[in-house]
Amino acid sequence: MKSVMKFTMVATVLILCISCKDKEKNSEENKSQIQKEVTAKDILGNPDYLAISYGGYREVTREIQPTLEELKEDMRILSAMGIKIVRTYNVQLQQASNVLKAIAELQQEDPEFEMYVMLGAWIDCKNAWTELEPDHNIESENNEAEIARAVALANQYPEIVKILAVGNEAMVRWATSYYVQPGVILKWVTHLQELKEKGELSKDLWITSSDDFSSWGGGDSSYHTEDLEKLVSAVDYISMHTYAYHNSHYNPEFWLVPDEEEELSDIEKIDAAMLRSKAFAMAQYDSVTNYVKSLDMDKPIHIGETGWATVSSGHYGPKGSRATDEYKEALYHKHLREWTNSAGISCFYFEAFNEKWKDARNQSGSENHFGLFTLDGQAKYALWDLVDQGTFKGLTRNGNTITKTYDGDKEALMKDVLAPPLKKERVVTH
Repeated sequence: MKSVMKFTMVATVLILCISCKDKEKNSEENKSQIQKEVTAKDILGNPDYLAISYGGYREVTREIQPTLEELKEDMRILSAMGIKIVRTYNVQLQQASNVLKAIAELQQEDPEFEMYVMLGAWIDCKNAWTELEPDHNIESENNEAEIARAVALANQYPEIVKILAVGNEAMVRWATSYYVQPGVILKWVTHLQELKEKGELSKDLWITSSDDFSSWGGGDSSYHTEDLEKLVSAVDYISMHTYAYHNSHYNPEFWLVPDEEEELSDIEKIDAAMLRSKAFAMAQYDSVTNYVKSLDMDKPIHIGETGWATVSSGHYGPKGSRATDEYKEALYHKHLREWTNSAGISCFYFEAFNEKWKDARNQSGSENHFGLFTLDGQAKYALWDLVDQGTFKGLTRNGNTITKTYDGDKEALMKDVLAPPLKKERVVTH
């Protein structure tokens, strides 16, 4: 009897072990299947999939590319703060392909690691970035190869690349060095959609172009062309940019302190101005929405770029609009995340880390300081709370642990924070 009982117990244990292993196997297979089924439609507008714009360049020139280990270092940092979609800008250089490789390796090391990519293909006009006069009516001969490289990468990493963006601010006319007509973007978006229909690209890959709100019909009516209407119809969604920060100089009506707020404290003036900045972004979003509705179309609209710089020696500094500091950046980041998360809008916040190549001759130029992190990995004020929570524990950038800017001294930080000019001051100076 004892031997029978012993055999029965052993058999029961074996059955349980096999059952557990089967459950684990099924769970892993189910998890793998779920991961494979994640599409752009699932992640765009989903607050569980926060998005950010990413370059990762450390030096004053892009000729020095970030290494694979540096890219993996950055992906770990972004993942820790809840980012699950990163946006890249071109495939001419190694950065984008190496970002994809870095993510793939991180997923091999840890199957729980989840990160997707909005892959950008850069589009130029003829003679862009040369000594010759740009011809905005003819596209660059380099565009075809750029699109081909993007297609190859999307097919090489279909589990990571979920969005392909044709051009970055490639239609807006103030991009005087390189902009093209909407027909050029339409040509390549149509080409990519045809590849999807033929099965030469994933049918779930979403195609867009990422451009200024005005290029998407939200501003000057001169942009309202037949080709733009066709482009709106052709893309899977609209990726629009909005920058209250730049408009604090170029279109300052919303930014300047109105007469009725003159008696407020400086901090109250700043807080009010940042709420107006949020309203400015929302108004530009609505303007694009209204244009699309006027075409009797229904397209998802997400924010491909918006951000706030923390240093400026030019238009946005103490002698200009006074928009620039870490306190204002933190408020803008908070306001935009709250709005877009609640509204089901993806916001590719610009940007993850400072990059110093963008204004290589002027290291105090605002373009170098849009990051939520400094070059050496210090978290700016917008992320101080995450440092306090231990979010970045054990992570480094360039060998540095993630610490706070200003050594975490808010009083020191606030000494660099200025209230916007009064409206009547601006009237007097002009």
